[in-house]
Amino acid sequence: MQFLDFEKPIADLYEQLEKLKENGAKSGVDVSATVNEYEQKIVDTRKNIYDHLTAWQRVQLSRHPDRPYTLAYIEKMCTNFVELHGDRNVKDDKAMVGGFADLDGETVMFIGQQKGINTKMRQLRNFGMANPEGYRKALRLMKLAERFNKPIVTLIDTPGAYPGLEAEERGQAEAIARNLFEMVKLRVPVICIIIGEGASGGALGIGIGDRVLMLENSWYTVISPENCSTILWRSWNFKEKAAEELKLTSDYMSQFGLVDGLVKEPLGGAHVNPDEMADILKKRIKETLAELRKIDPDSRIEQRIEKFSRMGFYEEH
Repeated sequence: MQFLDFEKPIADLYEQLEKLKENGAKSGVDVSATVNEYEQKIVDTRKNIYDHLTAWQRVQLSRHPDRPYTLAYIEKMCTNFVELHGDRNVKDDKAMVGGFADLDGETVMFIGQQKGINTKMRQLRNFGMANPEGYRKALRLMKLAERFNKPIVTLIDTPGAYPGLEAEERGQAEAIARNLFEMVKLRVPVICIIIGEGASGGALGIGIGDRVLMLENSWYTVISPENCSTILWRSWNFKEKAAEELKLTSDYMSQFGLVDGLVKEPLGGAHVNPDEMADILKKRIKETLAELRKIDPDSRIEQRIEKFSRMGFYEEH
């Protein structure tokens, strides 16, 4: 297991527990009672830590290397996933994945960013930062789902759209803007779920839906805390303060009306028990789809437009 810096008390307890088990095995002494005590102590310590997480600590959790990504959720929740490739224009963007899958007998179009599970795959996936062709691929798949009257679920996990020169040359801003324009008019149910990082237009490019949900330890805002710190203080050293000021955590996003609901994670985060997390998410998706199916397409579109039009605070003079 990999532990974050604020999880050091838990790491120390695990280390002591492993030593206890080793000594018990070597000596042949029954240490089960002491093992149970340590296991309970780990649960209590973890609960105490996770009940008082700061915004920056939640950002760290959203980036945990063991945290499940889009393809892991699809694999655990669905069967018969058929990945579809390419934007029919430039190339296939590996940072954006999508395709039809069977969700307990119902065909659903899943689309999401994929970061990669090791160094080589992260480079291949461009760390989950999609180019314009990634967003055009996503839109092509959404239109395909609409043609066959299949619901759409997007899984958002990106530090932002790729900001490179070649991305700008191929129309990054236009591609994201086009997705916003088209997604708001889709006639099939659309559920958007932030499963990790939800930064800027990179997240919003697949984030317009009838219901927008956030996992408990995810974040959603216009800029990452590090980049915000760099702009305001000319240094990354104030990233913790930036995270607090951005109000980027799921509880704030819900209070502001920017997301429609939160999805609880297992104690310790989604990476501690990915199977349980997938089961929780699958149940929530099925419940939400059942709710959205009761609304006719024209009403859904109208409600979608109205919901996003209400967002923000402004005054007219």
